[in-house]
Amino acid sequence: MIYRTLGKTGLNVSILSFGASSLGGVFRDVAEAEAIRTVHTAVDLGINFIDVSPYYGLTKAECVLGKALREIPRHKYFLATKAGRYGNSEFDFSAGRVKASVDESLRRMGVDFIDLIQCHDIEFGDLDQVVNETVPALREVQKAGKVGAVGITGLPLPIFEYVASRVEVDSILSYCRYSLNDTALQEVMPYVESQHLGIISASPLSMGLLTRRGAPSWHPAGPAIKAACARAAEHCAARGSDIAKLALQFSLANPRIHTTLVGSANPANMENSVRWMEEPIDTQLLAEVRDILAPIHNQTW
Repeated sequence: MIYRTLGKTGLNVSILSFGASSLGGVFRDVAEAEAIRTVHTAVDLGINFIDVSPYYGLTKAECVLGKALREIPRHKYFLATKAGRYGNSEFDFSAGRVKASVDESLRRMGVDFIDLIQCHDIEFGDLDQVVNETVPALREVQKAGKVGAVGITGLPLPIFEYVASRVEVDSILSYCRYSLNDTALQEVMPYVESQHLGIISASPLSMGLLTRRGAPSWHPAGPAIKAACARAAEHCAARGSDIAKLALQFSLANPRIHTTLVGSANPANMENSVRWMEEPIDTQLLAEVRDILAPIHNQTW
């Protein structure tokens, strides 16, 4: 495993990290025992950064993760969770609510310290409230010794500079914006790096677009994006390869990204991810797939 320092947080995190949304049954029904084994497998493989949220599975992911963490020494992992989003359309970035949210997450996971607390999907709230109320409230929680660093997360890239230029944050979490079909995260990296922020990239498989199975029914991508990704997946299969492998390798290859989150509740999938990380990328196949995806490159939803 390779480790990088997550910006100015000082956290030395594995470049491949564990996205615990899957523990909440977000993508499929998951047996609790299997979910717990997956967390243990990830840590045993050298993954030391775990990201979750009370939103995932409507608190289920945090609860299951807490059960898994009981059997893992605290020094073996860094823990990140979020505050502000609690349902599909339930957002509350008020100071009182995010402070209470931290305490709720601590209880659910059975820990007394969260290494990184993040404002979740801030584009759905008032960005000025995030600047003037949410982040300052979380800094108070930090001073109380409950959290280590404060970050922001979301899909639209302009939100990061808007907030980070107005209030001090320690990291950003961007999802689906550094993958085979969309590398727009690179456009905000110069500013983010100038502020020494940690860069967390999530969903290198673009929430299922870059898999043999293809996008789930709920995926927000438009028909053109789905069709292009399906063609790319078919091309990889015809070449005897798996587009998920190529996508993961591509995302992990950028040294400017400190860590890339991969979500699974299957131990074998985590083992595959680590194995793929260690194998050389097929540069010819990568060029062919990027040509297929060129017409929809950097298109989002």
